[in-house]
Amino acid sequence: MHSCNPDIGVSTGPHLLLVEDERSIRDPLARLLAKENFRVTAVENAASARQKLNDGAFDLAIVDIMMPGEDGLSLTRFIRAQSALPVILLTARTEDIDRIVGLEIGADDYLGKPFNPRELTARIRAVLRRANSRQGQAAVEEQTRSYRFGEFILDGPRRQLRRGDEATKLTEGEFRLLEAMLSRPGRVLTRDQLLDLTRHRSQKPFDRSIDNMVLRLRKRIERDPSSPELIQTVYGAGYVFTGAVDRV
Repeated sequence: MHSCNPDIGVSTGPHLLLVEDERSIRDPLARLLAKENFRVTAVENAASARQKLNDGAFDLAIVDIMMPGEDGLSLTRFIRAQSALPVILLTARTEDIDRIVGLEIGADDYLGKPFNPRELTARIRAVLRRANSRQGQAAVEEQTRSYRFGEFILDGPRRQLRRGDEATKLTEGEFRLLEAMLSRPGRVLTRDQLLDLTRHRSQKPFDRSIDNMVLRLRKRIERDPSSPELIQTVYGAGYVFTGAVDRV
């Protein structure tokens, strides 16, 4: 069994999950997409894809239908049950039924093998444009979410942190980072995940912006920033928000 590929390149572009069992297709395609300024995580089967989906944030999935074990249609059903993540299916089959089923279960597009890589790139960008348009309203709704933890409220509409009558305006990065943690309390989030979730990925492979924002947030919410109780470091892994959180 081939091992899963690591993330291909460090980019500010959309993060793609490529699920393809044939290494002769997977590796060259991942490299080509990376050259197009996409960040690519490439895996060889549905099980690995499920794990990656659990661990990180993606903008689009490219899924081969014909794979050993769980096939691409089943994986697409799983993805659609969990999120609105756009999916493009790749298939070597000529029967229309697979394409029809794929679209009926929620795939956004499909492409038959063999395909022109430029056509795939064009379809990816088209699907992302449609998804971004749909997500515009969702983003507005997301900004209305607020969270209460301890004496604090993270006020979504005002993009500020409130403690009683005191309000502190957060930078966009600080707000998104704290919101990412508050929406996933008790879950360890790696720096890479947090970069994805906050959409503040740097081109530098060893970005320290997350660490700097964590330090600033600790100064705002911790009783003793040098001995944090809410945002705790999990050495070798990332950060976890350990306080109780309520949606308000």
